[in-house]
Amino acid sequence: MAWHGKVVGAVVGMVTGGPAGAAVGAFLGHLFDVQNGGAALIKGPRASPQQVQEAFFRTTFQVMGHVAKADGRVSEQEIQAARAIMQEFRLGEAEVQTAIALFTQGKSSTFPLQQALARFASICAGRDDLRRMFVQIQLQVALWSGGLNQYSRALLARICDALEVSGFELAQMEALLRAQQRNASQNTATPTDKLGEAYKVLGIEQSANDAEVTKAYRRLMSLNHPDKLVAKGLPESMMRLAAEKTGRIRAAYEAVCEARGMK
Repeated sequence: MAWHGKVVGAVVGMVTGGPAGAAVGAFLGHLFDVQNGGAALIKGPRASPQQVQEAFFRTTFQVMGHVAKADGRVSEQEIQAARAIMQEFRLGEAEVQTAIALFTQGKSSTFPLQQALARFASICAGRDDLRRMFVQIQLQVALWSGGLNQYSRALLARICDALEVSGFELAQMEALLRAQQRNASQNTATPTDKLGEAYKVLGIEQSANDAEVTKAYRRLMSLNHPDKLVAKGLPESMMRLAAEKTGRIRAAYEAVCEARGMK
């Protein structure tokens, strides 16, 4: 619909900048409507943070719907997982309705996934950390909806390929998120299991030396720092997930340091 871009722009504006942000977002959304039925305004590194935010918001929920439909149907558990992530983002009712509309678009069998991902990759050029955060959100919702199956795994691999996120990075994200799930359920994992998980979170082997452990930790913290991600265009509503991720990375590093006697 002609006003849809204005709604999305206003939603992202409100999420990131209050009423003034909503006005700017609505204007950006109007321009978004005018061009190519929703194509990105400016591609590549020149895209503004507001344009990146709009693309991130729109594509996140569209692709979320597509991943949910990967096996041919959307279960109630997948719908609940999508709503849970909306709550994590602290979206208001209007924002939730927009996100649901985008999710529904993504469920369509005719949704142009590759085109949407290519547009998103282009507008996020030079912002690798945002592309990784995008993949993490898709993975997190898939895990919350009851785990990954062969269809959703295959689709996530395609998404990673389109956004130039490696299989190693995807595996590391999964380790982080599964660690969070286990901690939330307070299961009885042994200390050995928890330590092995900490190494997976850091993306290193247990045979790594102390310097390599510290280097891996610092690299991950630099890549995932919430303030840096927001400055590059991550909607502030999604900042909580980034903060949780850095918290899990820090906890993993502290566990490894304690086991090794590192200071």
